[in-house]
Amino acid sequence: MTAVASVDQRGDEEYAHLLPLLDAYSAMRPGDSCREQSRERLIAGFLPVAQHIAQRYAHRGEPVEDLTQVATIGLINAIDRYRPGQGHHFLGYAIPTMTGEVRRYFRDRGWAIRVPRRLKDNGQLINGVTVELSHQLGRAPKPSEIADALNLSTDDVLEAIEAARSYRATSLDELLTDDTDSDSLVNLLGKSDTELEKVTYTHSLAPLLAELTPRERNILIMRFFHDMTQSQIAANIGCSQMHISRILAHTLSHLRDRMNQD
Repeated sequence: MTAVASVDQRGDEEYAHLLPLLDAYSAMRPGDSCREQSRERLIAGFLPVAQHIAQRYAHRGEPVEDLTQVATIGLINAIDRYRPGQGHHFLGYAIPTMTGEVRRYFRDRGWAIRVPRRLKDNGQLINGVTVELSHQLGRAPKPSEIADALNLSTDDVLEAIEAARSYRATSLDELLTDDTDSDSLVNLLGKSDTELEKVTYTHSLAPLLAELTPRERNILIMRFFHDMTQSQIAANIGCSQMHISRILAHTLSHLRDRMNQD
């Protein structure tokens, strides 16, 4: 169960005292002297729902105060457009309206990934019809129901919904949940694989090793690939450890110079 769904279900109890005022407001004419005052009371009364929705999007890089203002705009629109006679409770209509307003805000702030214009346009249509269908059905519509309303295929609807998630790149420092003890994404990513660097170096060294004499190449292989000490190499070849040290120093200096040239 989502956080917003739980708010929706608790609405009958927590906001029941506002419903008579909401019914009265919906019946008022535009010029009624009590209309504006009733509107302000309804906005203030349902404001915690807008704040709750804003908090859900608080870790996406925008100030929560701005998101609350955006959600409040959706709340005001819902209050003005709601018609009790259609048989659906207010929050079942208002929550999708506020959520849609916040999502449009993020969409309008810019897309982090290039998305075809067709998907953006379909996304706007989907947002609009989702609010209408939520009011009619008293629940969030299914993708197939959205597709039927817009004369689109279900795949087109799903594709547009998926594309809408690309409106903003997620920060690696963003917390994964609302919990203050939650870990950030960057802390869950794997570390750099140092073995990949070895692959690069080995690939670069291969042609340079071919330029060495067989003796130089064998000493290098024994030292760095077989992890033998200079004394062990000297005993294997039949010379002094000091001689092995000089050969290694000369060979490594040569390889370093050649790699810098390339």
